[in-house]
Amino acid sequence: MTIRNPAEWGAAHFKSWSHGLAEAGHAIAPPARERAALEPTVRRIRSDDLRDALRKGLHDFMACRTDVLFIALIYPLVGLLLAEVVFNENALHLLFPLASGFVLIGPFAAVGLYEMSRRRERGDRVSWVDAFAVARSPAFGAILAMGAILTAVFLLWLVAAQLIYMATLAPLAPEGWSAFTQALFTTRAGWAMIVLGIGVGFLFAVLALAISVVSFPLLMDRRVGVATAIRTSVRATLRNPEPMALWGLIVAGGLLLGSLPAFVGLVIVMPVLGHATWHLYRRLIPEG
Repeated sequence: MTIRNPAEWGAAHFKSWSHGLAEAGHAIAPPARERAALEPTVRRIRSDDLRDALRKGLHDFMACRTDVLFIALIYPLVGLLLAEVVFNENALHLLFPLASGFVLIGPFAAVGLYEMSRRRERGDRVSWVDAFAVARSPAFGAILAMGAILTAVFLLWLVAAQLIYMATLAPLAPEGWSAFTQALFTTRAGWAMIVLGIGVGFLFAVLALAISVVSFPLLMDRRVGVATAIRTSVRATLRNPEPMALWGLIVAGGLLLGSLPAFVGLVIVMPVLGHATWHLYRRLIPEG
């Protein structure tokens, strides 16, 4: 085994990442003559396929111990979130929108898990370190572009949540946890904020699910552009409305339950759902 100095190691990885970014333009919008050949076939699935994907996702989680990865990545972010809310009482109304953002950007955060499940599916020995191998993928630029789209959806959701607050509860100007909670649940303005927030948040969640349910795994598995990945994901959703609606409920319910005990459950829920998403992709898109 050859030991390389840090400069050589960094240069090699920088070259790999730069190559991925350089191909992002072609990945986002491949030439029209390529599109027909790149459009993947979409299968019909049933609820049994969701159960099978979750079972395999749990097996991958147990084999790879990806909770270690999510302890390292999630908890610093959760800590910053809670610190912002605790020390800035003007941000209390953003607690739910920020926490629910896991649903919107979760598919992007889980790309390393897809890579681990893909390798394990091939029969490779896998550890959580392999999650970072996606940065050397030729599709890395396209993955970043797709991630930017989901991040934009998340930011638009925060803007919408702020506007809803300004139109409902803000005129009452509740300060502190006690006053905010009381105003939220005992006033018409508070209930209007709850109903509008849930309704608008649901629309954002449906949008994120429709454009991303198979997008990231497809980008990693085949040489397709972001536009093709999004179209395929939307086609998969429209072709399987009931299973996809059930999958959305499973994801939302799992993240909600995982968030309740101080976000501790997310260490298990997010990796399992991430691994399961790869296997759901395999059910939806035949290997080509």
